[in-house]
Amino acid sequence: MRLRELAERINAQLAPESQDLDITGLASLADANTGDLSFYGNPKYLTALRKCRASVVLVPTSFNEPVGPLCLGVDHPAEAFAALLPLFTPPPISHAPGVHPTALIDPTAILGESCSIGAYVVIQKNARLGARCIVEAGSFIGEESTLGDDCHLYPHVSIRERCTMGDRVILHNGVVIGAEGFGYELSEGRHKKIPQTGTVQIDSDVEIGANSTIDRARFGRTWIQEGTKIDNLVQIGHNVTIGRHCILCAQVGISGSTRVGDYVTLAGKVGLSGHIEVGDKVIVGAMSGLSKSVPPNSVMFGAPAQPLRDFKENYPLLKNIRKLYNRVKALELKSPHVD
Repeated sequence: MRLRELAERINAQLAPESQDLDITGLASLADANTGDLSFYGNPKYLTALRKCRASVVLVPTSFNEPVGPLCLGVDHPAEAFAALLPLFTPPPISHAPGVHPTALIDPTAILGESCSIGAYVVIQKNARLGARCIVEAGSFIGEESTLGDDCHLYPHVSIRERCTMGDRVILHNGVVIGAEGFGYELSEGRHKKIPQTGTVQIDSDVEIGANSTIDRARFGRTWIQEGTKIDNLVQIGHNVTIGRHCILCAQVGISGSTRVGDYVTLAGKVGLSGHIEVGDKVIVGAMSGLSKSVPPNSVMFGAPAQPLRDFKENYPLLKNIRKLYNRVKALELKSPHVD
C-alpha cells in the first residue's frame, strides 16, 4: 500500500517525494525491516528507534531527532498505528446471530435481537441478554443475571446468579463472576461458612482478562465501575468497589471490602489488604503490598508499600544494612565502654 494512502487515513502531512513509498507491513521498532511501518511514542525507546530498520516510523509531531527511518509526525503515534493495523491483518472473527442447537436456554430467559449463542452454552431461568451479545462455547449465565447490549463472553465464562453487566462488557476465557466470597467464622474450633447473599455489578465498558475472578458480596454488591480494565489472573474479593477507568494488571489480589478510587493503577502482583481505601489516581508499583489506606494521587512501592520517594531513599540503606551491622560490631569490639 502506498504511503500517501496511509497518511490520509491518519491525517498526517507527507512530503511529495515520499508519497509513493510502498509499505508492505507493520511491525515493532525491534522487528521492523525495509518496507515496514512502525511507531515511536515513548522516549525510553529512542535507542530502539535509532537502530530500527523500518522504512517509516510514526513519531510525535514534536520529535526532531536525526534517525534512519523516514519520520511521519502525528499527534498520537500509538493510536495512529492501531488505526492502520486492520489494513494489514486478517478481519476479526465474525459471530452470526442465532442459537447453536446444543445450547441449553431456559424458556423464561430473554435474548435481545441479533444475539449469537455458541455451542453448549447454558442460560438459566429469567436471565436477560441485551441486543447483539456474543456468548461463546461452554459459557454459563445463571438465574436472573442480566447483560447489557453488545457484551462479549469468550469461551467458558461463568456468570453466577443475579449478577448484572452493563453495555459492552468483555469477559475473556475462564472468567468467573459471582462465585461465593471467601467468608468463614471460627466457632467451636471449626471454620463455619458465612452465607454470601449479595451480587456483583459490572458497569459498561469494563473488560476482564482470562481466568480472573470477581466474588459476590456477603451482602450488597461487589462493584466494578465504568471503563475499568482488568488483566488476566486477577482476584477481587467480596464487597470490593473498584472505581471508574482503573487499570489492574496481572495477578493483582484485592481483599474483601476494600474501596479503590477512580483512575487507579495497580501494577502486576500488587496485593491490597481488606477494609482499606485507595484514593483517586493512586499508582501502586509491581509486587507491592498495601496494608493501609492511601490518599489520592499517591505513588506507592514496596512491601509494605510506602511513598515512592521514601522507598528510593530507604532502599539503598536497606541494601547496605549488613555492612553497617558489621561496622557497628567491629566498633563495639574495639571500644572498652560498650557492654
